[in-house]
Amino acid sequence: MQKPNKDVEIVNVRLPKEIVSILDSLIKKNIFTSRSDAIREFSREYVIDNRITRSGNQQPR
Repeated sequence: MQKPNKDVEIVNVRLPKEIVSILDSLIKKNIFTSRSDAIREFSREYVIDNRITRSGNQQPR
């Protein structure tokens, strides 16, 4: 079992069944190892691509 990472928070989300099916198909194709991994990667990419600051302004790339 992995040690808990103190810099990570657990977030529970509800997703439409269609999205969950897509996530499961990505796991079945060995693109991701779990739903959590997929959602974490998609979230990270979104934040990096949009670079939204806390004030709501978009940072230049």
